Amino acid sequence: MNLETSDFDPNNYNLSQDSRKSDQLPIENLAAYLVKHLAEFMRTNYLHIFQFTGGSSNLTYQLSNNLESIILRRPPIGTKAKSAHDMVREYEVLTKIGKFYSLSPKPILLCQDQSIIGDQFFIMQQIEGLGIEKQLPIKMNDQQQHKLCENFIDALIELHQIDIKQPELASIGKSQGYVERQLEGWQSRFIKAKTNDVASSDKIYQWLKENLPFDSGLQSLVHNDYKFDNLILDKNQPEKIIGVLDWEMTTLGDPLLDLGCSLAYWVEKNDSDTLQAIRMMPTHLSGMMTRQEIFDSYCHKRNIQGVNFTPYYVFGLFRLAVIAQQIYYRFYQRQTDNPKFKNFGQLVNILIGTAKQQIQNY
Repeated sequence: MNLETSDFDPNNYNLSQDSRKSDQLPIENLAAYLVKHLAEFMRTNYLHIFQFTGGSSNLTYQLSNNLESIILRRPPIGTKAKSAHDMVREYEVLTKIGKFYSLSPKPILLCQDQSIIGDQFFIMQQIEGLGIEKQLPIKMNDQQQHKLCENFIDALIELHQIDIKQPELASIGKSQGYVERQLEGWQSRFIKAKTNDVASSDKIYQWLKENLPFDSGLQSLVHNDYKFDNLILDKNQPEKIIGVLDWEMTTLGDPLLDLGCSLAYWVEKNDSDTLQAIRMMPTHLSGMMTRQEIFDSYCHKRNIQGVNFTPYYVFGLFRLAVIAQQIYYRFYQRQTDNPKFKNFGQLVNILIGTAKQQIQNY
């Protein structure tokens, strides 16, 4: 028993948990830590843990005291890519951008003591609203769906137009050389995580080296995982975005690359059956904008001219394939038993095949 639990009697608390067996938190240790560091939250002597199972990277849990809820974020179990899943960094990013971007959740508490739950973690505000999964959380008409797309663009532009010369933001990343570092880094990660049942990324990598603009002249904050299922919508106006989640990969870089990565997730209504089979969000609905329309609208609103969408989209597909492969590698090596990851190798092959088709049609 560690120091956090030495004066803690679990019999005085109502503790319960609804998590995957392999991802369960040591609830007594956590409760003792919260009693010491978030005493006001633990005033009810009640703690229920609920795991959100939608994400594929960091693990996210709702902590409820029966009156209110907060969110706990921790890294996944198993092998982690170097520099990925950094709880300290994500907490610090949220702390720094909060005064500039109203849609980011407020960080509450950082714990670097790995003896509490087995890894570092942090706690943040829960933004109350509607989350988007494979389907919309509430029925919308075509006009509302189109407005949601417009708000999707506007919320990203708002982030990209924050002045990164602010002292608090300058330390978040290094924008110079960002695109080249991204390309080299993701290729290196794919090689390290590659399994025999997935295709090579070498041809895509070589094409991107020749066709992806390494300096668009634009620099900004980049979210690096901006997509529908990282948004929170207003319960009364579901086309309105009230929160943006998952800031673990946020840095300084090229906003057009950020947009291309977002659109790699965007399966539209006229895409092939193969792409429809891996659709993760309701971007296929009749009122939704197409990838090209979103890219063009973004560029028009920012007065960006003469930019070709395809290299940014291909990079997004390539990067998403690497992310999926890193997750699949953990399942392949039996470091996680999450059944959702079983077919991620097929997902990787579809993404690589789609990127190659885009290159062929370029």
